[in-house]
Amino acid sequence: MPRRYIGGGVTEDQKYLVISAANATYGNELYLQDLTKAGAPIVPVATGFDYEQDIVYTDGGKLFISTNRNAPNRKLVVTDAVTPQPEHWKDLIPETEFPLSVSTGGKKLFAQYLKDAVAEVFQYNLDGTKERQIELPGLGSAGGFGGKMEEQELYYTYTSYVLPATIYKYDIASGKSSVYKTSNVKIDPTLYESKQVFYPSKDGTKIPMILTYKRGLKLDGKNPLMLYGYGGFNISMTPSFSVSNMVFIENGGVYAVANLRGGGEYGDKWHNAGTKLQKQNVFDDFITAAEYLIKEKYTSKEYLAISGGSNGGLLVGACMTQRPDLYRVCFPAVGVLDMLRYHKFTAGAGWAYDYGTADDSKEMFDYLYKYSPVHNVKKGACYPATMVMTGDHDDRVVPAHSFKFAASLQAAQSCEKPVLIRIETKAGHGAGKPTSMLIDEQADKWAFMLWNMGLVYKGK
Repeated sequence: MPRRYIGGGVTEDQKYLVISAANATYGNELYLQDLTKAGAPIVPVATGFDYEQDIVYTDGGKLFISTNRNAPNRKLVVTDAVTPQPEHWKDLIPETEFPLSVSTGGKKLFAQYLKDAVAEVFQYNLDGTKERQIELPGLGSAGGFGGKMEEQELYYTYTSYVLPATIYKYDIASGKSSVYKTSNVKIDPTLYESKQVFYPSKDGTKIPMILTYKRGLKLDGKNPLMLYGYGGFNISMTPSFSVSNMVFIENGGVYAVANLRGGGEYGDKWHNAGTKLQKQNVFDDFITAAEYLIKEKYTSKEYLAISGGSNGGLLVGACMTQRPDLYRVCFPAVGVLDMLRYHKFTAGAGWAYDYGTADDSKEMFDYLYKYSPVHNVKKGACYPATMVMTGDHDDRVVPAHSFKFAASLQAAQSCEKPVLIRIETKAGHGAGKPTSMLIDEQADKWAFMLWNMGLVYKGK
């Protein structure tokens, strides 16, 4: 059976070649070759695509493997390289209620947990003894905690919705952190608030959401609010700083990020609850987020915008066709919008774990057809002001998705709210855009949003 994604690398001690093979965006096989022995065979560590596993460290012939095998939130196991198969694995850092990722440095293990979509980090010895929790500044995201085995210091980054990315130097022996480098962005984080709330989705599931705004915000329903979501592929929406978002917040806006099912915020169960025949859960989570924000008077239908890219573009497309009455402005960007044919183009076949395909079964075809944005645009409906966004060279989600959706909306629109498509030339799925292109894109987005809300940016 051919593998769609194959990658390899050598462990830090140079003793082993590790090969990972996968057919979709979830699940991988793992193979190992002992490089200290000439002609050593490539042996399977784990086969099949039901689980994920990764060798994060080797020490004296021992393999430290991060896996979700019988542990949806992941755990760290240890085994000998001569017996690397799952039946020989022993738990070193057991699974908890929060998703785990592990990095190494200075012959220590750093266990990072995602607790309600924010970071917690603990330092462990190689024998699995917990040494300390690392103090972080607040509700944010941490990255790094990796280094060579002989290092005595590590570096990590920390950011939040109100704090630009800051690099910290960490002393492994003492556990003390010190600021190594700060951003040049001139901002006083104390003028803003980043608050986490939990709201019930349609089926009662508790969904976390972080709201960021200027301190002293009036809950009068008149605040322009951008609601952002993704909800797929086991990807977690964790706090990060954006200059563009901060300009909006600085001028009285509210920026909200909902941690929807389909993401990785609570491990594999959370991810799977937003896949295939459960995909409607993701849209319900986003729609109820909008309803919560209106109910709590953070905003109102007249001042609410929704935004998302790629799988998040699908999210926006599905939510605006299901509930066109709920939003003032919509931004589906580089979205997967034709769910019956997405797997026929470029990278689309690799997304089948999350979506299923129209070729799987009549049940799957019917389910996809029921929410596919392109197929659910209704003639004579009044859709929110919409700017569909794509790139003419997007070879991940081909721009035809956006072209068809924009054309369908324009043909069906029964009211005067504008439906535009913004096609960036010499651009793809989003990564790697030059700063000048990003500035133009963000300026167009905020201008379109505020103009359609009847608001004026005053500047300084």
